[in-house]
Amino acid sequence: MKTKIAVANGDGIGPEIMASVLNIFEADHVPLEYEFVEMGKSYFDAGHSTGMTEKAKETIENLGLLFKGPMETPKGKGVKSINVTARKVWNTYANQRDFRTLNGVETVFSKAGTQINLTIVRENIEDTYGGIEHMLTNDVAVGRRIITRPGSAQVIRYAFEMARRKGYKKVACGHKANIMKLTDGIFLETFYEVAKDYPEIEAYDIIVDDLCMKLVSHPEMFEVVVLTNLQGDIVSDLCAGLVGGLGFAPSANIGDNISIFEAVHGTAPDIAGKGIANPTALLLSGISMLRYLGLTAHAANIENALLYTLEQGIHTGDFGDRSTTSVNTEGFANAIIANLGKQPAKGSVQAQVDIEPKANTITRPEKNKLTVIAPVTKQEIQGVDIFVESTLQPNEIAEVAKTKLNDKFKLIMISNRGTQVWPTGSIYTELVNEFRIRYEKTDGVELSQRDVLGIAAELSDAIKVCSVELLMVFDGKPGYSLAQGQ
Repeated sequence: MKTKIAVANGDGIGPEIMASVLNIFEADHVPLEYEFVEMGKSYFDAGHSTGMTEKAKETIENLGLLFKGPMETPKGKGVKSINVTARKVWNTYANQRDFRTLNGVETVFSKAGTQINLTIVRENIEDTYGGIEHMLTNDVAVGRRIITRPGSAQVIRYAFEMARRKGYKKVACGHKANIMKLTDGIFLETFYEVAKDYPEIEAYDIIVDDLCMKLVSHPEMFEVVVLTNLQGDIVSDLCAGLVGGLGFAPSANIGDNISIFEAVHGTAPDIAGKGIANPTALLLSGISMLRYLGLTAHAANIENALLYTLEQGIHTGDFGDRSTTSVNTEGFANAIIANLGKQPAKGSVQAQVDIEPKANTITRPEKNKLTVIAPVTKQEIQGVDIFVESTLQPNEIAEVAKTKLNDKFKLIMISNRGTQVWPTGSIYTELVNEFRIRYEKTDGVELSQRDVLGIAAELSDAIKVCSVELLMVFDGKPGYSLAQGQ
């Protein structure tokens, strides 16, 4: 019985490499049936703001799985990336990218005899990829970085489960919690909470800049690294460079209901239609998809044929021995087909489950899922940060802010770009035209939302208010950060 999946060819070189991969699947008699869906740049150009037709969206949601080629988002038209949108809309919360040394793909590490076999698991929904940005003044833009406990728990648990399936012994959490103490702090705190359920796996954390340094010097140190979205995006591309580039980097986007397998490299419009593109990344992504579907024997057979082909020195023009003739896209795929059933001399793979198999049926939820992990027993408003636009000096802004004080509030500090400039600061701190004024409650007072919005409204009579944030305390723990120098 064949499993039906949605397939999107993609843009640029997408149709060429997708055709090659599907030909390899057909040659191995993979029991799949394809329903091609309309997605990509041409559908943006045709007026579909999401880059896909309603029929494509319906098909993918019904089938629960999308196999896609690289897609281009039109530049300068104010539209969101179709790749990011698809991952977020369908809650594919875990991005898994496996990186390994491939015989026949020469890198500085392969020349040195260093074997790389690591997996980056990237949170796929939150962080700066929410794309929530505002211009507070003509000179100051602000983006919201959203990190949630439920979202962190989902991807971190996935990383540990995947490590357990693959037999890995250690999982690292990459983070910047030394600076972003609340956002990365939640991610790191959740990491160690989840790690308690996996005592057989070593759990440790590493600051992301130190992680990058160690990855480019000693990548063999790592097995699994889980990171927030933006940091994971950067680190996973860095790891692709360790094993030969994005042409050898598979990508799986895993959700509870819908999953996406794709090549993450670009559309390469300069070589589109020439039949010379390297299909390896898409093929490796497809192999991950086969494991996800439980077709582990086909996945192993095809991957071994790919590894054997690479060992033989067969290569497209973007890699390999320049003294030997390269083959085109079709020739590379045909070589893999001819090598089906053969085993590479080094690093053959078995029919194992790397990714949790997909459920046989898709159940459409009746409503959007809402998860709360850590309900608080007590929360109170400590004060308010009011962001204002002004070209006044800090002491002049303080005098304006003081005129709006009442018996419920006291003026605590003023900052600029996160650095305190009042009541203390340095004359050498350069300013922009956006300040944060922090009011906190006076002793013994209980504040309401109306109180804090009221003082913001009062302040707006004297100075332009750009944004307002409540200062919350949850179960006695402050839910806000101090300014630099405060």
